[in-house]
Amino acid sequence: MPENLDNKGLKSIVEKYDLFFIDIWGVIHNGVHLFEKSIKCLDELDELGKKYILLTNAPRPNTTVINFLKNMGLENNKCEKVFTSGQAALSYLNKTCKDLKFFHVGPTRDFDLFKSLEKKKVEDIEDSDFLLCTGLFEDYEEDLSYYKNLFKNEISKKMICTNPDLIVDREEKREFCAGSVAKEFELIGGKVDYFGKPYSLVYSQSAEIKNKNVLCIGDNLNTDIRGANNQQFDSLLILNGVHRNEINNNLEKLLLKYDVRLNYTQSELEW
Repeated sequence: MPENLDNKGLKSIVEKYDLFFIDIWGVIHNGVHLFEKSIKCLDELDELGKKYILLTNAPRPNTTVINFLKNMGLENNKCEKVFTSGQAALSYLNKTCKDLKFFHVGPTRDFDLFKSLEKKKVEDIEDSDFLLCTGLFEDYEEDLSYYKNLFKNEISKKMICTNPDLIVDREEKREFCAGSVAKEFELIGGKVDYFGKPYSLVYSQSAEIKNKNVLCIGDNLNTDIRGANNQQFDSLLILNGVHRNEINNNLEKLLLKYDVRLNYTQSELEW
């Protein structure tokens, strides 16, 4: 079973690692406010000169998430450590898809992700060369069946998904993410290219990982912890995150359900 660090704190293992990939939503904040104990951990990592990346499955450029965190009160030097799945996807789009027409699936607030490609955005899905999924439409935030119907004649096209997360918790409210829409597309035979955790490219894009002892910290077994497993990195699961209602004092059963390995747990990230 994984070692629980609630009594020992992150400080008990920090010297074992050269690099930390730390999830943002669910670990550093809950969508509304920062977690003070988590920020204390970042302070201590800075004091020790430890390298960390605030790695998030957010369908936004780095700058948008950085500004969001600054408005929450996160210090500038910590905000500079942000890397998003949206940034990873944008790099790919600019290199590979800049001459292709796309149909955007997601809220209008995600427009900043593809501003450089806005001339290739089409309003009719039938006119597109590929689908760019950043989330759910505002009018269909809870109805996944809508997307299955929307895509039924488009499965020959590739989808680019900028956030593999299936769900996220905003305080006590659970919301679907782009990954849930992409899964609906796959269920009817569509092909998806995902950018972000647990897929490997986002790690090497955001940091130099060669010959590093790495710890991944997150609250999502399907993305944070599976991504660590895929890279052969160690991992720490925050128990009070997205799986808090699934654990029910049976973590071992939950790990079997998700088919992942885990080194450490903490109720919340704490030094």
